[in-house]
Amino acid sequence: MADRLTVRSHGIDDVERVWQRFVPSARLERVDPQRVSFSWNSVELPGFSVVAYELAASVHSSVRMDEQIMACRMIGDDIRVEAEGRSLDPRRPWLAADGGAEAHWSGAARVRALVFDRSDAERLARIVSGDDRLVLRRLDPAARDRAAATQWERSFAHVSASLEAAHDDPILSAELQRHALLTTLSTFHTPYVDALQRSRQRRAAPRTVRRAIAHIEAHARAAFATNSKTVSSHTCRSSSATSCDGANRSTSCGRTTSAREAAAPRCGSTRARTWSSSSTEDARRP
Repeated sequence: MADRLTVRSHGIDDVERVWQRFVPSARLERVDPQRVSFSWNSVELPGFSVVAYELAASVHSSVRMDEQIMACRMIGDDIRVEAEGRSLDPRRPWLAADGGAEAHWSGAARVRALVFDRSDAERLARIVSGDDRLVLRRLDPAARDRAAATQWERSFAHVSASLEAAHDDPILSAELQRHALLTTLSTFHTPYVDALQRSRQRRAAPRTVRRAIAHIEAHARAAFATNSKTVSSHTCRSSSATSCDGANRSTSCGRTTSAREAAAPRCGSTRARTWSSSSTEDARRP
């Protein structure tokens, strides 16, 4: 069940209090003036939050991520962002995942953020990539390129607007959460991107693939289905020379061919008898 939160305030204490509900390490180091204009909207799901807020004030803020991953985009004048000891392009989304990040702005800013629980994110990334040992550490805080950054912003707008309308639907909410995470992990240089680019799976997952193919072969006469066709197919392709769909087709084709071969002698005998009878009748005709 999603939890929606809307806050309108002029107190700086409310800003930090609300932020820390979603990112416990968030800190407002300096704010000028103390009386500010603050507008907050968020949707929170288990292990995932979509945040959008506006803050009219000059701010120096910081976060230090450990068990969370946050992708953020700030829009405003005179914005500066630093992460892992280097300056980032404030015109693009940035990632806070390992260590700390700091942001400065003057006047006012609009902030858009996706916040993920790291363990939940790793679990899904392992399933989709097929790498059972994938760990979401050593993530580059800068977007891979402009196209990736633009796609992240489009995805944020889609996920944010869709969750506003469908936050009470658990199936749609889960799919939107999945989309937000995979887009975020694809936007930055992450182990997830590396896993997708590798042609072969590491040692752990092929056992899973072999079990899947063995199950297909053992249940060749039954209907074949998976909970996630895309995930299963991707896992098989990254681990073997075929896909689960390919294995299923091979099994089905083999079954069909066997059936045809079994029927072939009878068909051949029938054709032979028919030809023989026709030839005899032709020979008897004057």
